[in-house]
Amino acid sequence: MRLSTKGRYGLKAMFDLALHYGDGPISLKSVAERQSISDHYLEQLIAGLRKAGLVKSVRGAQGGYMLAENPSKITVGDIIRVLEGPLGPSDCVLEDEPTTCNNAECCVTRTVWEKIRVSISEVIDSITLQNMLDDYEKINHTNKDNFMYYI
Repeated sequence: MRLSTKGRYGLKAMFDLALHYGDGPISLKSVAERQSISDHYLEQLIAGLRKAGLVKSVRGAQGGYMLAENPSKITVGDIIRVLEGPLGPSDCVLEDEPTTCNNAECCVTRTVWEKIRVSISEVIDSITLQNMLDDYEKINHTNKDNFMYYI
């Protein structure tokens, strides 16, 4: 299973906003530059995240975007689901609306797909943006002069 650029870039953008949490609104242009994401694509991603209530926007010359909540309250799972949709390695085990199939009761591979979905859900729902910030600080602690904004 692979995440699309929506999920990967969206998580990078949210991490960038988490790095600047409490600094006021951050321009998408600055996020796009730091994270090497096209401005236009980032606008599309942020629109979905704003609609889902994960980010909020401020208009005006000093406007921009910021996290709607503390980084400790936003999980990787929240972000991935908004951008990628419901989780599931197969349509028959999607979180929200699994498709039914005639062999569901006796399909051994369905059990495997379900275990994979549950495992992935548990992991991404247990990691918050704050956890990512903490990991980032640990990684960069020894070399503070070269803090990088990339994930």
